[in-house]
Amino acid sequence: MSDRRAIRSWCLYDWANSAFATTIMAALFPPFFRSLATRAGMASADATATWGYTTSAALVLVALSAPILGAVADVSGSRKRLVGLFAGLGILATALFATLGSEAWLPAAFLFIAGNIGFAGGNVFYESLLPHITTPETIDDVSARGFALGYLGGGILLVLNLLWVMFPDRFGMPGESFAIRASFISVAVWWGAFSVPFFRDVPEPRLEGIRLPRGGVLPEAWGRLRTTFSELSNYRHLFVFLIAFWIYSDGIGTIVRMATAYGDEIGIGLNDMIGALVLTQFVGVPCSLLFGRVASKTGPKPAVLVGLTVYAVISVAAYFMSTAAHFYALAIGVGVVQGGTQAVSRSLFGSMVPRHKAAEFFGFFSTSSKFAGIAGPFIFGLVGQLAGTSRMGIVSVAAFFIVGALLLGRVDVDAGRAAARRAEEAAAS
Repeated sequence: MSDRRAIRSWCLYDWANSAFATTIMAALFPPFFRSLATRAGMASADATATWGYTTSAALVLVALSAPILGAVADVSGSRKRLVGLFAGLGILATALFATLGSEAWLPAAFLFIAGNIGFAGGNVFYESLLPHITTPETIDDVSARGFALGYLGGGILLVLNLLWVMFPDRFGMPGESFAIRASFISVAVWWGAFSVPFFRDVPEPRLEGIRLPRGGVLPEAWGRLRTTFSELSNYRHLFVFLIAFWIYSDGIGTIVRMATAYGDEIGIGLNDMIGALVLTQFVGVPCSLLFGRVASKTGPKPAVLVGLTVYAVISVAAYFMSTAAHFYALAIGVGVVQGGTQAVSRSLFGSMVPRHKAAEFFGFFSTSSKFAGIAGPFIFGLVGQLAGTSRMGIVSVAAFFIVGALLLGRVDVDAGRAAARRAEEAAAS
């Protein structure tokens, strides 16, 4: 097996699980959840807020568990098995969405929490393998390729789901409701089927000198986690980057998770919203690759800063959105920067991480992004409830991008990378 094959298979997992991010998190499930809640008697703004709170609850659980799970993976050498465990949970929960009744918003909330834990938890260990299959020279490009494949794979399935919802009779389906539930099933199948190459081809890294502790993996993992907290003071620029990432990814996650719920509340049609998200996916493919190549030449920090500037403008412009054309225009803007900003952020972090601490430190990386996703939807929902409309909530998201960009400007990437290499040399000796 060549390294190239392992890289392709690693990237293909982004293709597999991105169907959950596009069809479930971004496109169909938010308005589906709102419809269940409003049928049960909730006011429109309250239904949007409840969706935001549900999203936040799911991410709290992931955030609390990610660091300790990363430490367990480093000690036991079980990253791939943990990806399989979490992916299995997400796939099962996604398939069960199709069984929900017409007013079952509370079971829907619990199933979404389970699905989101599976999606986000699996990514902790999937991403921790990136430094082991790349070199410092190729990590930006490989990370961007993963995001690009994710956009493409999620976009292809979303197109099919859109056709089902728009023309259910042409596919032998009795109506839109059936087509939406069939789309949930298709995500579960897609995620499972295209994950197979990852488990077959990507090697599980074995760190020399690591032995399973006599007292058990979990106590050893807790000990290593405490040590990692104390070691963060030795990686000052990595730590500052984590804070910046925590803040600006809060805004990114809020836009992804709340866009169709917000659009549904202000009267944008489901077909238009799904169509705009399909456009986002396919705009994102070349732009993700472009970001990776630009970052390789100019450095990752300037590329991320450009993306955050565009996001801040989008957040303010969304306040004035009233038509489907506006939704399409903002979706294109998101597509230009979303995948590239996330991909370069992931590779920037990976370049400043000591490889022998990869899973543990990627646990912190994942925790930063998951805790970030807690605050944004919660604030969005709270502001919407207090104001009686979510328009003020969407404007508040711009603050996350502005503050995150200011902190990112204080990160010295070269110094952060040098600190990681010194730690690797010390561990090897």
